[in-house]
Amino acid sequence: MEGNASAGGMEDQHRSSHWKAENKHEEKVQDPDRGEDETKAEMGSKTWADLAGEMKMFLWNPEERTCLGRTAKSWGLIFLFYFIFYTCLAGMFAFCLYVMLLTLSPYTPTYRDRVSPPGVMIRPYLNGFTIAFNVSQPSTWQPYVDSMHHFLAAYDDKVQEEKNIECISGQYFIQGGNESEEKKACQFKRSLLQNCSGIEDPTFGYSKGQPCILLKMNRIIGYRPGAGVPVSVDCKVQKGNESNLGAVDFYPGNGTFDLMYYPYYGKHTHVNYTSPLVAMHFTEVKKNYVVPIQCSLNGKGIINNVNSDRFLGRIIFTLNIGK
Repeated sequence: MEGNASAGGMEDQHRSSHWKAENKHEEKVQDPDRGEDETKAEMGSKTWADLAGEMKMFLWNPEERTCLGRTAKSWGLIFLFYFIFYTCLAGMFAFCLYVMLLTLSPYTPTYRDRVSPPGVMIRPYLNGFTIAFNVSQPSTWQPYVDSMHHFLAAYDDKVQEEKNIECISGQYFIQGGNESEEKKACQFKRSLLQNCSGIEDPTFGYSKGQPCILLKMNRIIGYRPGAGVPVSVDCKVQKGNESNLGAVDFYPGNGTFDLMYYPYYGKHTHVNYTSPLVAMHFTEVKKNYVVPIQCSLNGKGIINNVNSDRFLGRIIFTLNIGK
């Protein structure tokens, strides 16, 4: 009996020790959670005043004399580093830009192999390429007349005689010397436009329903149009009956761009250069009818049949003249 009692006691002791060990293990496992809860409780117990104080201390700590966690020396070293870094970066960029500019001429484009033949433009040009007016209503055509006079002011005979020289017709005006030297320009007097000069008829034919329109080629440095043969101009009805357009008079001469006005040397050296013009006098346009007109350049090297570019070697505009 005593043996059984002692055996039972030993089993109870063993169970008790095992239970205590399990409890200790559970307490150890639960300790981290308790620590987190306690930390959360401590954080939750902070007031807004405490948070504001900590932020203030972060912005400026008088004890450690730090701003945003850094001392004045640390901030100074950071600013010094970035100042030197960006200064060197800007210097490298400026040097590369300077070297690149040394390879470019301000007077002549370096690469001109992809420059297309010249485009053309007309005057007057007011809000579009439709010229519409009524002969009996001067207010409808006067803006066109004013635009023509303003454009031709630089072509006045006196202005051209003062600024430019007389040149030999029918040949290119080649000027050598240093590319930075100022080039001479040939005279183009508005009197060459005859009936479209605005001298004899200040209304350029608009008061009679016979409007004048000026055509000019865009400037291209070094370009020699026509390969030694003057470029001519012709006009036709784009869509419709040719009788709607009738006869067209061209000035000067037979409507050509004289070779003596080429090549053009650029705005830096060809200061007084005035682009040559061809005037088109539409004397028989059908009245009270919309007439679409295409005027084209013709000559060697001229391209005027590119549908995607309506200004390359040609221009399309509309005349709508009322009585």
